[in-house]
Amino acid sequence: MTLNFTTTLSPVGALTLVASDAGLVAILWENDRPGRVKLGAMAEAPDHPVLAETARQLRDYFDGRRTSFDLPLDFRGTDFQRRVWAALLTIPFGETRSYGAIARQIGRPNASRAVGAANGRNPISIVAPCHRVIGTNGALTGFAGGLAAKELLLGIERGD
Repeated sequence: MTLNFTTTLSPVGALTLVASDAGLVAILWENDRPGRVKLGAMAEAPDHPVLAETARQLRDYFDGRRTSFDLPLDFRGTDFQRRVWAALLTIPFGETRSYGAIARQIGRPNASRAVGAANGRNPISIVAPCHRVIGTNGALTGFAGGLAAKELLLGIERGD
């Protein structure tokens, strides 16, 4: 199956939006690590309804007019990864959680490192807010879009 994609500009750089007929599959960073998200064949389709709606909702988010997303999501990963990514969706706008808190939430209290690895492979950044996951000590930790982007996203949510 060929996936659809388009690129949209944002305050954190060009984002590549990827969708299937079922929903949003990925939001890729401009300098994303090759292979971080496995996708397969893609065809440019800027008018695809999921891609157009994702771009619109992202603009609203970056402009401070949106605190949540309402998009069909098509997560592709292992069962564990999908559980972590589903937990990301429960973190309220403007709040953060630690990797340990996510591990406890999904019933795997000793899996903080595995949660970190799954978080790093989150294909739907921003919408599934992996930027809201921080170290137990409150430090900003690894982020596919870079720590500057993570800080910018958290700043938007703080109203900075």
